[in-house]
Amino acid sequence: ELNSVLGMAAAASLDAPLTDWIPTLQDRLFVLGSEVAVPQPETLNMNIPQVQAAHITELEKWIDQLDAELPRLTQFILPGGCETAARLHVARTVCRRAERGLQTLNAAEPLRPEVPGYINRLSDLLFQMARYENFKKAVADIPWDSGR
Repeated sequence: ELNSVLGMAAAASLDAPLTDWIPTLQDRLFVLGSEVAVPQPETLNMNIPQVQAAHITELEKWIDQLDAELPRLTQFILPGGCETAARLHVARTVCRRAERGLQTLNAAEPLRPEVPGYINRLSDLLFQMARYENFKKAVADIPWDSGR
C-alpha cells in the first residue's frame, strides 16, 4: 500500500530531489517486504535481501538535507497544502500504519532492528518531503489551532 501511495505522489510532479528518491524508496520497500515475508530465510536456504543500517543512514541524510532548506517548525501542522504535499502526508500516515503493523509482528516474531528502524525514519522523511513540497511551491503549511 505504501509503495503504491508513493507512486501516486511521484506521479504528481514532485520537485527535485524528491522525484529521484521515490524509486529508491520503493525499491527498499520491496526489500523490507521480502524480509518480513520470509523472516528466517536461512532455514529455507534462501538469499533474501535485507534492509541495511546504511539504508537508514541514507534516510537520515535526506531528512537533514531537506531540513537545512526548510524554515524551522515551531508548531504542529495539519496535513495538506499543495496537492503533492497532501499526497506525501497520506504516504506518511500509511507508513505509520505499517510501522504499527511491524510492531505487532515484532512482538510475535522478532524482526531485525533495521526493519522497524527503516520504516520509522521513512515516515519522518515523508513528513519532511511534504513540508518541502509546500515550501518549494510557495504554499504555507497549515498550522494546527488547538482552539478550533
